[in-house]
Amino acid sequence: MINMASHVQQTPPYTREPSPKHGVSTTQSRPFINSGLTAWNNIQKFLQGDECMIDGSSLEIAGVVAVAKYGTPALLSTDDETRKRIDDSVGMLRTHLDSGHLVYGHSGVRISVGQAILKLLNKNIIPVVPLRGSISASGDLSPLSYIAGAIEGSPDIYVRLSDGKVMPASEALKDAGIEPVVLGPKEGLGLLNGTAFSAATASLALHQSQDVVLLSQVLTAMGVEALQGSAESFWPQIANMRPHPGQIESAANIFSFLQGSQLAKCVGSPKDTRMTGLYQDRYALRTSSQWLGPQIEDLLHATSQITTELNSTTDNPLIDVESDHVLHGGNFQAAVVTSTMDRARLCLERLGKMLFSQATEIINPMLNGGLPANLSADDPSLSFTCKGVDINMASYQSELGFLANPVGNHVQSAEMHNQAINSLALISSRYTFQALDTIYMLSAAHLFVLCQALDLRVLQNDFLESMGPEVKKLVEDFLSTNKQSNQGLQDELVYAISTRVHKVWPTTTTADLDGRCKTTADAVTLDVINTFAKASPSIPLDSAELVRLTSKLQTCMQDLYEAKRQNLFKNHLITTPTYLGNAAKRMYQFVRGDLGVRLHRGLVEHPTQPLPEGVEVEEPRKSIGSRISVIYEALRDGRASAVLMACAEEGLRQKQT
Repeated sequence: MINMASHVQQTPPYTREPSPKHGVSTTQSRPFINSGLTAWNNIQKFLQGDECMIDGSSLEIAGVVAVAKYGTPALLSTDDETRKRIDDSVGMLRTHLDSGHLVYGHSGVRISVGQAILKLLNKNIIPVVPLRGSISASGDLSPLSYIAGAIEGSPDIYVRLSDGKVMPASEALKDAGIEPVVLGPKEGLGLLNGTAFSAATASLALHQSQDVVLLSQVLTAMGVEALQGSAESFWPQIANMRPHPGQIESAANIFSFLQGSQLAKCVGSPKDTRMTGLYQDRYALRTSSQWLGPQIEDLLHATSQITTELNSTTDNPLIDVESDHVLHGGNFQAAVVTSTMDRARLCLERLGKMLFSQATEIINPMLNGGLPANLSADDPSLSFTCKGVDINMASYQSELGFLANPVGNHVQSAEMHNQAINSLALISSRYTFQALDTIYMLSAAHLFVLCQALDLRVLQNDFLESMGPEVKKLVEDFLSTNKQSNQGLQDELVYAISTRVHKVWPTTTTADLDGRCKTTADAVTLDVINTFAKASPSIPLDSAELVRLTSKLQTCMQDLYEAKRQNLFKNHLITTPTYLGNAAKRMYQFVRGDLGVRLHRGLVEHPTQPLPEGVEVEEPRKSIGSRISVIYEALRDGRASAVLMACAEEGLRQKQT
């Protein structure tokens, strides 16, 4: 049995640490990841057989998740302190009633009543509660009344069993051998008055929101690799010069996820000041830690608030046993839950906007640094692979923007103006689940895009690296008939042609393979002429030989690229991970290996497309939407969470480089 009190951890203060020259600080506090790992480890203990002990002071979000999602048994604490606190409260209620005092409500509910609720829960007898109808002001009166009716054995209250069967509570209690509860004085109000429903719902939503924040950081690291971006943006010097705690942690997290990458620049090494091309990444990557930072801080604060709410008394009136006073207040007003959920949805919208911006940059051939148009593995004239994914993601992000609107500003006066202000906490929590579902769809689509992009980036790099020796062979053959040539001219030609190929090839991504090769080969003509002119005007250049050189270069490029492409189709699950950073490697292998969502090869993957002779693809062929659905289900059902936590643990172990 696990005592939740021993697992309550205060959020450690953020500290500003000295910056290592290049790398992750070994002492830097990362409370968001530590908080997530603590919750994850506690849930694993519950799954291994520990029970969730409820004592009124130490319940955590992890305990709510374990009970609600995984069926962990929940028990009321029967230690002397807890029992005395409840018995004193019940005893004081009796005193007031015996003396004729009029008490409109009381939190003095017997232990046996709480145990009756947990009997239903542990036997998976769940009251059927209307989705709508609560304003979460005098607590969630309507939803909680169905729980009270269920333990009473009301024949007009329905419950759902573990097999999905729905039946009256009276029958379910009889079949389960549970005695109906006869509620004592004011126990009904004690059960109904409170924020338990909205607080529990918010706990589940907040737990998933934290998962999405971690996922967003991992996906951002993968995006840096897919675009061959720079890890410099996440160096601690930058964050420490603007020391917002969330930004500091986000930068440290993403940098640690990039360790080991062969694609990202500035990982464990100084910046190359002579680099060509895009000198600094676009905002969706470069400022991602600044974008993520406030979301991390908001969710950490929300976690603290909801944890407090889970361990609060939210009834009215309240009995102060020590002073023997009946206190009339409004602890049932769940405004704190509304605030956390409204902020959580805004955080989710921000995360979605960042991921969508990263994805569109990766898909766009004008921005992605040499990846094929729409990430088509075959010719772009044959398939538009990720074009539809881009459209889907735009829809998801638009919906996230709508759902980000606050609920708390739609309050209506209720109960003849007695509840003129009311929190709408349960409504806000419900809409947060809609936002979560939407951003999981967006994240699944983005993860599909990232894995496709990483495979194609490896293909492009492998091809260009392999062109060097091929160019040398072509130049040697080209100069073999020229008796006046020399080694210096040969070296100059190899350098000039290789440089031109590396520059032109990434600009031809909207063309089919034959067009790309012809454009690139034709582009070297002027380089050859200029190289001859600079080397020695006396060395003749045969124009016919030059034409043959460009023709051979075109054929060589086409044959080599096709060979590399076919090799990647067969071996991407082995080849691509060798280029990736720690987090990207784990996530890529999860998608490609565990989930079986392989590289999309283009038109041949279409389920009804006839296969050319000799071409084999993995059967059954699935649409892109079906592949993304596999990823989405893994994100939603928690399978991906284990991978994310492994990324987090490994990130925390990273040493300064």
